[in-house]
Amino acid sequence: MIVYGQRSMDDRIVFGGRGAPYHFGSGIQARFDADSTVFGTLRRSLTQLIPATEGVEFTHAWGGPLGIARDWHPSVGYDRSTGVGHAGGYVGDGVALSNLAGRTLADLVTSADSALTHLPWVHHRSRRWEPEPLRWLGVNAGLQLATLADREERLTGRPALLGAALSALTSH
Repeated sequence: MIVYGQRSMDDRIVFGGRGAPYHFGSGIQARFDADSTVFGTLRRSLTQLIPATEGVEFTHAWGGPLGIARDWHPSVGYDRSTGVGHAGGYVGDGVALSNLAGRTLADLVTSADSALTHLPWVHHRSRRWEPEPLRWLGVNAGLQLATLADREERLTGRPALLGAALSALTSH
């Protein structure tokens, strides 16, 4: 399972991970961001990782859509002829990457020749996602594969063989 956590400035644990389903047509609705099933799974995951958190009150829970490129690679670009820039595809790492993307875009706009303008994500193009219903089937199959891979790793104590199938779904 992909999870992340850190200590907040007020000495609390901020913890999150995957679990929300993909909705047909890349649907976005406020109710999708408050999925109690996903929150419950994440709470159980935290208590499995840190047993001392059993019974501790969770004060906040939230969710939201992710911008995921087809190859899972973020990108930043600037078209000098139109003056249009873009940045995205952060795959859940938006807090750190949006800062870096902003600095990279600033250098692209000002034509600075910097280490940032030579990063591999500059002008990277991911292939387009498949049309619906293939996208819905593929993304949700990938989510199920990830869940099965987690289960396989828990049972065997080794990296999941199903991980290779998941990698094939998300590769270039």
